[in-house]
Amino acid sequence: MDDELALTIRDAAARTGLSPHTLRYYERIGLLGRVPRASSGHRRYGERELRMIDFLRKLQATGMPIRDMLRYAALVRRGDDTRPARRALLEQHEARVQARLDELAGNLAIIRKKIAMYGEATTTKKKGTKTR
Repeated sequence: MDDELALTIRDAAARTGLSPHTLRYYERIGLLGRVPRASSGHRRYGERELRMIDFLRKLQATGMPIRDMLRYAALVRRGDDTRPARRALLEQHEARVQARLDELAGNLAIIRKKIAMYGEATTTKKKGTKTR
């Protein structure tokens, strides 16, 4: 852990946007390795832990299942020899995210077309309305 940064669980929660309960849960289920402790036994989060939490949140936000997040975290803890497996896992997730983005883009195009149609209908109606 970086000597310059050793956040308490409360500070790490504020920094990451997660609750202390969620941070403990991440550690308990193995998404985070064992978080370093102060001599008092209290958790102290360093840059490495914060970077991992940030990346896990991005994986979660993009829809990665928890089982794949756990697999990724376990591979990270096993070291550099697992880089090819980590890359493969992230490439599979990337393909799923890209497919979802493509689907959303198609849906958005349909919504925009409908909005434009309603805009034209409103303009046409206004032009054809008689003023009294």
